[in-house]
Amino acid sequence: MLNLNIWFKNLKFRNKILFICLLASLLPVITLGSFWYNQIQHLFITRENEVLDESLNQAISSVNYKVNTYFDVINHIVWNEDVKRGVTSHYDNNYEMFLFYHDTLDPLLNTSKFLQTDINRITIYSNNKMHSHGESLRPLSDIETYSWFNSISKATTPRLIVSAKEETFEVASQLFDRHHNTTNIVYMDINYGNVFESMSTLYENNYGLIILDENDMPVYQINKFSKKNMSYALTESELLNGLMEDSLKEQYIYKKAELMPYNWKAYLYRPIGTVSASSYELELTFFIVVLSSILILFFSIYFLSKVVVRPLIMLSKNMEQIEKGELIVTVTNTASDEIGNLIQKFGDMVHKLQTMINEVYKSKIARQEYEMKALQAQINPHFFYNSLSLINSKAIMADQEDISQMAQYLSSFYRTTLNQGKSIISVKDELENTTSYIQIQRMMHSDSFEVYCDVDNKILNYTMINLLLQPLVENAINHGIDHKETPGKGILTLSGKQNGDNLIFTVTDNGCGIDPEKLRTILTNKTKGYGVRNVHHRVQLSYGREFGLAYQSELNLGTTVTLTIPKRHTT
Repeated sequence: MLNLNIWFKNLKFRNKILFICLLASLLPVITLGSFWYNQIQHLFITRENEVLDESLNQAISSVNYKVNTYFDVINHIVWNEDVKRGVTSHYDNNYEMFLFYHDTLDPLLNTSKFLQTDINRITIYSNNKMHSHGESLRPLSDIETYSWFNSISKATTPRLIVSAKEETFEVASQLFDRHHNTTNIVYMDINYGNVFESMSTLYENNYGLIILDENDMPVYQINKFSKKNMSYALTESELLNGLMEDSLKEQYIYKKAELMPYNWKAYLYRPIGTVSASSYELELTFFIVVLSSILILFFSIYFLSKVVVRPLIMLSKNMEQIEKGELIVTVTNTASDEIGNLIQKFGDMVHKLQTMINEVYKSKIARQEYEMKALQAQINPHFFYNSLSLINSKAIMADQEDISQMAQYLSSFYRTTLNQGKSIISVKDELENTTSYIQIQRMMHSDSFEVYCDVDNKILNYTMINLLLQPLVENAINHGIDHKETPGKGILTLSGKQNGDNLIFTVTDNGCGIDPEKLRTILTNKTKGYGVRNVHHRVQLSYGREFGLAYQSELNLGTTVTLTIPKRHTT
């Protein structure tokens, strides 16, 4: 659950909208779809129950009609006085017997069979002393061994003798005569298939039917299942057990009907699975409609979420640009909704931020200028005093030329350094200031290092911030050449040239070099006094972040610092 919560929180806003809207839309669609699907299933099952009931009743009515017809036929024979008198009479000669056969028995039996084609044969079995007459009259001894004989001889009404196993359908009844002691049984053999013909055509396939007699013995059974559905077929014992345990409802739809005159029970059943299969096309159409609705919902929500979230995506990209330092508002929205208000507030915030940055930027420049003026007023007093001390020493030694040179260098250095309180100076004056400082340092170092200056004369009339080169030269001498451990004289090189719209100055020494760890942080570490970090920040505050210092150094080989500033003409 926690992982799901984290996953949802980390989703993009558009995907969240898509997910929430889809979930909110799918729940009613799925709920409604499930409800209607269940309703359809219930409707099909209800309809199938009605169809089963109607089909079974029609089939039972057909069987009842046929059985009643057979009973009518046999009763017509049983209660026929001529037949009764003929089979119970004592005949003195064969001629009288023949007349009975020819005039009474044969016409009646043949007419009955002619009118009811389902009857295979009609036979009267008698223990009267009469000659057998084909199928019409047979001795009673022919059936005395049959299992049903005793029940028929004691019954007062016609009885059905039916066997599903042997597929036989027979009707038998005793012919009663109170005045004679003979026993006569009228027997009819019925075409089994014709009797239950209506039962075999209830459905094309996938149904079962069992008819049980009063002793729960099967008189008719049919299983019309396809090969793959044969497992649904039930025997009479399985059917009865399922009815007693009420377990058939789980797999079957079934109906029961009774054949009242002879206490038979008929059970018609169909598997629920095969009933549902009949609704396959409707279910397929239903699922296609539901799936189409879901797809329409998805694409609708997808494009709508895209429209809704597009301003937020543009706002996010604009924020990324501002994060990179580009304080430009590129997204606009005239809507008055929450997103429109957010974008408008964002624009107002960026404009205020630009104003605040400009104010802070200008205040930093003003502070730097103030620091610069303070520096110009009290720059390196120790250096000034040492210089004067040296001049004094030179004077004592009465070397007028050296004293004159030192005084000139000092005068030139402080004149260009102070620059009448201005922070902008020409490249020419900046070079003069730096050169004066270098010469003073050479005299203080007894000419222990050499100086090479290579400056393009075409850049002399451009302007730059005051005191940019002098701190670089000072670092090169004090931290590079003065700590040189390798053989040879120290060399300081100062160069200046133009490259497109930029001026590039380099100060190179062959001193001790800078430790790589210190080199990586030389422009970011805070240092006491006026260091290269100060120079770098002054350049970026005045000209922009693409300008400033760049260092290259190798231990015991030397250091090169490159100053890049834009071209500015004297105003």
